[in-house]
This record gives sequence, structure tokens and C-alpha cells, in this order.
Amino acid sequence: MASLMNKVMQFANSPKGKQMVRQATDKAQQLANDPKNRAKIEDVRRRLQGGRGGSGTGPGTTH
Repeated sequence: MASLMNKVMQFANSPKGKQMVRQATDKAQQLANDPKNRAKIEDVRRRLQGGRGGSGTGPGTTH
């Protein structure tokens, strides 16, 4: 397993690997900045936080 990691690290440090990482980073930033994708992310975040009573003051708490 260590030799696989070494090969991955060698590739990541190579010019071609750095180029691929840079391209993937740029693409991820484009997707993250897209208003449609941001809306989807916010919707999922609200549903997850709302379902758990994110602030601790939702139904079922006794204060």
C-alpha cells in the first residue's frame, strides 16, 4: 500500500499532476460559485440543520 501512495505522491508532484490538480480546483471553484449549485447546497444545509434542531430550540426541547 505504501508503494501506491508513493506513486500517487510522485504523480501529484509532477508537472502533469500539478496541472490536473489545478484544473480540478478551478472546476470545483466554478461549480461552487454557480448560483444554482449554491442554492442546492443551501437547501440541503437547511434541511439537515432543521431536521436536527440545529439551534437546540426546536420542538421536543424542554426549557
